[in-house]
Amino acid sequence: MVIGTVSELHRWPVKSFAGETLQEADLDGRGIPGDRAHALWRKGGKRVTARGLPQVLRWSAHYDAPVGGTIPPPVLHAPDGTTHRWGEDGLAATLSAELGIDVALTTDEQGQQDLGNSVLITLEPTRRLVEEELEQPVDLERFRTNIHLDVDVEPFAEIGWEGKRMRIGEAELDLLHPCLRCSIVTREPGTGDTWGGLLKHLVRRHDATFGINARPLAPSRIRVGDPVELI
Repeated sequence: MVIGTVSELHRWPVKSFAGETLQEADLDGRGIPGDRAHALWRKGGKRVTARGLPQVLRWSAHYDAPVGGTIPPPVLHAPDGTTHRWGEDGLAATLSAELGIDVALTTDEQGQQDLGNSVLITLEPTRRLVEEELEQPVDLERFRTNIHLDVDVEPFAEIGWEGKRMRIGEAELDLLHPCLRCSIVTREPGTGDTWGGLLKHLVRRHDATFGINARPLAPSRIRVGDPVELI
């Protein structure tokens, strides 16, 4: 039975940067090709994320070429309005100066998600309930979703979907487990400013969950407006 439709699709070319909104997206064994295919690393250290360096959220990235078997370099938009191409000469130095640490650029076409070979699905009823509970706007971008669904279910219904299967248009996905949220959700999209009360609320009221991780079963394509079924 159809329970709703796809309302938004998102891809994040560079991990922890702002990303791009899509009207359609391919799915394969990696999730959405190009999603988090690029990342910054502290030289001699670990991967840079907005958890430890929230100012990366002031940068955004998108692809201006088709994303297929080979992942193209994304276009980056800096806080000062300038644009850069991933891998261009001097970009690492520009980012290092902006962020205040020495960084290196890395690319992995298999993706650099926290959970490999997956996509994140979120539900509008869940987002709306959190917004009502907190009595202030809750931007979906905080949750860095891939597939946002407008569905006729109870808020946080996704908590009970672990182990089930979902059909979205022509695609089928295994539903893995609810997504446990970290401090990323406390960071204001576009600025990195902190709203610690959001994570405290999710922990206190909803066991720190929001959304569910899923894995595509075969290559396919999904679109905004596609019907959604639990099967």
